[in-house]
Amino acid sequence: MFNIAIDGPSGAGKSSAAKGAAKELGFIYVDTGAMYRAVGVAALRRNIDTKDIPNVTAMLGEIEISLAFEDGEQKVYLNKEDVSKEIRLPEASMAASDVSAIPAVRAFLFDLQKSLARNNDCIMDGRDIGTVVLPDAKLKLFLTASAEERANRRYKELIDRGTPVDYKTLLDEIVQRDYNDSHRAIAPLKPADDAVVIDSTEMSLNEVIDFIVKLVRENEDE
Repeated sequence: MFNIAIDGPSGAGKSSAAKGAAKELGFIYVDTGAMYRAVGVAALRRNIDTKDIPNVTAMLGEIEISLAFEDGEQKVYLNKEDVSKEIRLPEASMAASDVSAIPAVRAFLFDLQKSLARNNDCIMDGRDIGTVVLPDAKLKLFLTASAEERANRRYKELIDRGTPVDYKTLLDEIVQRDYNDSHRAIAPLKPADDAVVIDSTEMSLNEVIDFIVKLVRENEDE
């Protein structure tokens, strides 16, 4: 199987770029961040503090997270309910950052992620794909952009969906999540040693997709 790992901070455009490249390449797209968001949503719905390790861990036995690929789109299901839209809200993002630091949560999702990669040519994105989940991926990328640009992109995305949001609040949340993700004890956010770093601050989405596809084609020929 040809596996591509894309890591990077929140709001860097990993999902959009991975989704677009996967469509062009005929690969499946696996958004691992969506899985952590689903765990976060499950905790929020139960009024569980997302930093409460014992209660979040205990909750894992009550939930089932699955992915479905419908019309080329990834759908995320929590106990068979489609939560693909709910997991994109800002509170789900912060909850995902909290629960992703819990070892039991990472173990809970690890087998599902590995199974998807083992059985499919795929592009998988997240925070520790190239360093932990798929250390033997054929191609590893680290996609980033300035915090201000990432906040601006997320602001436009939420406003377009009709979700009221404050830009400064989004920027503060992104900066805080960057710190949380890069300083956690378990699988901190960082580029794999052999990753290609892509700074997309001044790049359009199509330019990022084209660059990824070009890299894949070059590696396929090796």
